[in-house]
Amino acid sequence: MTLMVILALILTTPAFAQAAPAAPVDNGGALSRAMGQISGDGRSLSLSLQILILMSLLTVLPSLILMMTSFTRIIIVLSLLRQALGLQQTPPNQVLLGLSLFLSLFVMRPAIDEINKLAFDPYGKGQITIEEAVGRSGKVLHGFMAKQTRESDLKLFAGLAEAPPFRTSADIPFTILLPAFVTSELKTAFQIGFMIFLPFLIIDLVVASTLMALGMMMLSPTIISMPFKLLLFVLVDGWALTMGSLAGSFAT
Repeated sequence: MTLMVILALILTTPAFAQAAPAAPVDNGGALSRAMGQISGDGRSLSLSLQILILMSLLTVLPSLILMMTSFTRIIIVLSLLRQALGLQQTPPNQVLLGLSLFLSLFVMRPAIDEINKLAFDPYGKGQITIEEAVGRSGKVLHGFMAKQTRESDLKLFAGLAEAPPFRTSADIPFTILLPAFVTSELKTAFQIGFMIFLPFLIIDLVVASTLMALGMMMLSPTIISMPFKLLLFVLVDGWALTMGSLAGSFAT
């Protein structure tokens, strides 16, 4: 599945389409059929070279796949929430990454099911070729990112690339859609983080003003305000509220 996604980017982007001429491979393996398309002289690559290319792709696949999903927005919001609470290492980074990953799987479940239905299952049954399966997978991810991308960000990168106007969102190439999508996700994540910071900032200001009025200027306001922020967060069921709001913000 992961290999199909990365090939979707290569095959559906006009900038790379000319560098991948079709070459029939008759060795029967899915890996060989996929890698055989990369040979520029019409011959399939050797198995050792195919493995080398696959291992090279695996080094960039995790970051590429994460940037194409809801992971970016979720991990940034959770990190800002930890900073707003005044906690440096609680929850630890591993917990935040795990929460972000599984919440991303929850948000991306409709897209994953659609890819499985339209591309993975038919290809596994031999009903479609790998090129068609890759194209279908790319269209599903393309549609998800297009729905979450602001029009202003699309216009920005389209202008930088000097691309002509697009009639529909399906006409936007990945080379423009991907940076526009990441930019939109960053903006949305910081907007949500700002709203999360406000109530905790008010608590910090109240505690700091109270300590100054009492003449306790040597006492750190952070130590006093942290229990009140944790109490407020627990009373409003903050984790459920945050996770639910993040999942709902994608409207998938």
